[in-house]
This record gives sequence, structure tokens and C-alpha cells, in this order.
Amino acid sequence: MIHVAAAGDIHFGPDAAGTLRPHLEHLVERADLLLLAGDLTRVGTAEEAKALADELTDIDIPMVGVLGNHDYHCDQADEVAAILKGIGVHMLEGTSVVIPVNGTRVGIAGTKGFGGGFAGACGSDFGEPEMKAFMAHSRGLADRLEHSLTALDTDVKIALLHYAPCPDTLMGERPEIFPFLGSHLLGEAVDRGGATLALHGHAHRGTERGLTAGGCHVRNVAQPVIGHAYALYCLHPDIDGADPECPAPAAVMA
Repeated sequence: MIHVAAAGDIHFGPDAAGTLRPHLEHLVERADLLLLAGDLTRVGTAEEAKALADELTDIDIPMVGVLGNHDYHCDQADEVAAILKGIGVHMLEGTSVVIPVNGTRVGIAGTKGFGGGFAGACGSDFGEPEMKAFMAHSRGLADRLEHSLTALDTDVKIALLHYAPCPDTLMGERPEIFPFLGSHLLGEAVDRGGATLALHGHAHRGTERGLTAGGCHVRNVAQPVIGHAYALYCLHPDIDGADPECPAPAAVMA
């Protein structure tokens, strides 16, 4: 069994220093790896990234992350990612990493992803150049995710995203903004790539549990949704399609 801790939308900044670390005190006893689903900072400054890095320093389990839209706002995304890489976080964007866990090879493919909407209410690459560019960006990131997942030869495959790959986990948000919260293209990539589990954030008023059209379990791990410093999921490599739930408690945010 593999224990996965996951959180997104931490929105950390210097004035929050010391508030996250206490909730990670027992993390290494509960989880085999920590996955971070974007919006790790408030507006994407190096100062904010450094504050978060200080909270995560010396966490003695593998950490993997993607950036979110907030992490791009100040045009310092490369620096934000580099700071987190500097403390050992595997930062992904259209790339993957393989982590051995208790004799099982866990493959994680990650991307921020982008919007575009879902079946019956989605954008298309028709019309103005701006619309074509929007959808081309969304499709390009989804294609890279699919390629990264497909290339993984592992016992378990996890898709780590910021934007949502299905509408189920957006329920609670206004339907009018679904196209800005995720894309069916990500869901198709998750399914074609053979992911065991997909994790995302971004939708603060959404729902934790969902499924892609192909039946992959999806979890929205935005902190406002899970209500904890992290959520904990159990993956069963020998049980195909098993629901990734875990009886162990997660650390509660103050």
C-alpha cells in the first residue's frame, strides 16, 4: 500500500512563516510522498517561495510539485520553481519522475494545465487568434501530460495538476467559470495515459471526489476543499481501479 499526502492552493507568504510546519510534524510517519498541486504562493514572488521552502526544508519524504496560476502572476515562475527545487522538490511541467516506494515504482507526471471547459460547454480553436492561442496552450499542456504518463513504465501512475481534468470536482463553483477551472483535454490525457489517480487544486469551492470520463479517480486537494494541511490517500497497486481512500487522519490546519 502507498500512502500519498497531497495539498494544493497553499497560497503561502512570508507573514505565514511558522504556520504550516507544525501540521507537517507527523507527515513522514503517515505518508510515503508529498504532492503539491499548484498555487503554492500568493502572487508568485521569490520571497513567497522562499518562505514556503523554509517550511518544507528537511521533510524526509520525496516531494513533487507543479505550479499554479498564482505562481505565474509576477513573472517569476522559473525562480519560484528553482527555489523549491533547491530544497529537493521535484517540480514538473510536462515532465515526470519515478519514485520507488516499498518495492513499488510510482510514476508521477505533472503539469499546471489550463482552462477550456468540458463536454457541452468548451472552447474551440475556431475564430480569433486569441481564442486559437488559448486553446492551443491548453491542448499543448494536455498533450505533454499524456506523453509523460504514457512514457512511464511503473506500477502506479499519478497525474499531478493544478487545473481540473473533470467537472465533478468543480461542483460548488459557479458553472459559468468551469471553462477557467479546467479542461476535458486534461481528462482525456489522464485516461489515455493510464493514470491511477489524478490530483488537482484551483477550485476552492469545489468538491473533493470525482472521476474522469474514463473512470480515473480524481481528487481536488485545494486546501479550502480538504480543510487540512494535506489530504491522505492510499493506493493499492495490486487492485486495479481501487478507490484511493485512507483511514489515517490528516493534519488539521489551525
